[in-house]
Amino acid sequence: MSSLVLKGSVFDGEESYENGIVVVDQDKGVITDVGPEDSVDLPYDAKVMGGSGQTILPGFMDAHVHFFGAKVYDLITWVTTPEPLVVLRSLAHLRNLLYAGFTTVRDLGSKGGAYISRASKEGIIQGPRVLSCAKSLGQTGGDDDPINLPLDIARELAYSYFCDGPWDCRKAVRKLVRDGADVVKVYAATGTTPESYASEGYRLKKQLTVEELKAIVDEAHRAGLKVAGHAIGEDSVANVVEAGVDSIEHGLGLTPELAERIKKKNISYVPTLSVFLASPDLVTFINNKDLPDKLGIRRHFTTDLELAKEFGLRVVAGSDFGGTEAHPHGQNYREIAGLARYFGNKEALRSATSNAAECLGLPNSGYLRKGCEADIVLVRGDPVQNIEAIAPTNVSAVLKNGKIMAPSRDKLNQL
Repeated sequence: MSSLVLKGSVFDGEESYENGIVVVDQDKGVITDVGPEDSVDLPYDAKVMGGSGQTILPGFMDAHVHFFGAKVYDLITWVTTPEPLVVLRSLAHLRNLLYAGFTTVRDLGSKGGAYISRASKEGIIQGPRVLSCAKSLGQTGGDDDPINLPLDIARELAYSYFCDGPWDCRKAVRKLVRDGADVVKVYAATGTTPESYASEGYRLKKQLTVEELKAIVDEAHRAGLKVAGHAIGEDSVANVVEAGVDSIEHGLGLTPELAERIKKKNISYVPTLSVFLASPDLVTFINNKDLPDKLGIRRHFTTDLELAKEFGLRVVAGSDFGGTEAHPHGQNYREIAGLARYFGNKEALRSATSNAAECLGLPNSGYLRKGCEADIVLVRGDPVQNIEAIAPTNVSAVLKNGKIMAPSRDKLNQL
């Protein structure tokens, strides 16, 4: 057995302690022991990494990303960029994610996502494990349907299947299963459309009926897939909760009643803060109370997060970054740092480890525990005290399945 011993402070996915040890079987890619230094038997002749001033954590997870393969945040650009080019451009983004400590990401809609996921599972690309929805689901003329194109062309180019009526929605889920999807992503509200949210006539619109959403959820669950519901506005949040989705993406428009139902149904809440904070236009809406907040973004950064904290929702880190210049992969830690301002550092770290693993359905990930997969990140500093310790510049090493994937800045020693 080829063993690697990691030393340092430990955040195990739930709690933290100093002077810890994590022992990794690099051949099997699992953690064989973990705990305070005086409670762990060290393997003979193992290699050692880390030490004083460093912290060992489970590999980070981003539950909401896109691989658009485009520099700009623009729907037409996303759907018209050729699929092979999207995949090739995404290779650099995958490497950046891995080097930043992200060992698992969930792609919720992009051209080529299913192929990127398959390649990551086969181990032929350098990057995190990628769970993909293959294509997202939406109604005809709804979110991410480029309505300024003829419908037949839009259907051909889009990274979504458009479906209408319960049986058509069930068929769309079956097509996703055929495509190799790991999760189903459905649009239940307006989001990215050709119409600017800042335009005078813009109004928020729920999309797909509860009956259609329930058909999607039922068919997905029959196939063993979780459902992520894109919901913006109280009505659409209520609809996806009633339909029984497994996670709510964005979730603008919480009320006490909805928060209570989300908690009772054990639905994960993915507020995607950093995608809003990375947009100068949206930050203007957040900071200027005189501007009409038609999307409810200002409320999202106040009432929504307060309710999520008050009702103890399972908050999960999802950046919604798409690899554009404004939302670059490799800086996804900003979501964790953003959540820390509202929920504290430890809960923010849980959002990208144990909470995320629960959301994504990965029971052997997200923790530093005996028998868990050895997806691990080593950082300089203590992120429980200073969340900026997880910034990419502070990442010393990244392990995926027990193998050192990212260049280590620390010399390996022998016991």
